[in-house]
Amino acid sequence: MQLGYTQQRIVAECTVVYKVETQDLQTSGMYGLSKENKVQSKAIKTVYIKSNNARIDLVSPSFSQSTIYNKTTATATVLRTFGGDKYSTTLTAQQWKKLNAPLDSTRVEASPDSVSILDYNCKKVVLHLKDNTSVIVYYTPSIIASVKDYEYLFKDIPGFVLGYEMLDAAGIKTVFRAIQINLYNPVAASTFDIPSEGYRIISEK
Repeated sequence: MQLGYTQQRIVAECTVVYKVETQDLQTSGMYGLSKENKVQSKAIKTVYIKSNNARIDLVSPSFSQSTIYNKTTATATVLRTFGGDKYSTTLTAQQWKKLNAPLDSTRVEASPDSVSILDYNCKKVVLHLKDNTSVIVYYTPSIIASVKDYEYLFKDIPGFVLGYEMLDAAGIKTVFRAIQINLYNPVAASTFDIPSEGYRIISEK
């Protein structure tokens, strides 16, 4: 379904912080969450945009992962930390596209629903993936990032994604919701530097 476009502000520099929570739908009961509080904080996700560069940091108690993407070259570097072990993988444009191939041809289904996130009116769409799973997405059409393919799943969304929900085969729902957005403070260029030491290099086949 074709999504309508509206007056947009292109954002070339910003920082957005998301909280990541999980909910076990199979054990939360018919009438919502039980007293044991089945919603659990899982991680914090931070997105940095600066011109043609983007970085996603995902930090949880057990691991952290950073993806640094360059729109000009369409290349990406993924940094992973598990305890004291650090790994770095650099992907060429072809490897990045191959890695995200399962997300191509995603069908976008518009919805009349909307929510307010950080005072932005966000439209709801449902993304239907090729593996028959779906992702509920909330985006504001009023702003759009200068670089989008860093989050390949959302490359066809006509706005900035401020929330989304995913459900896995075990009945666990993971909810990402923006809790902070900064469109004015500069993002340091060093945020997108690739570390030259301290990481074990893992090659992508």
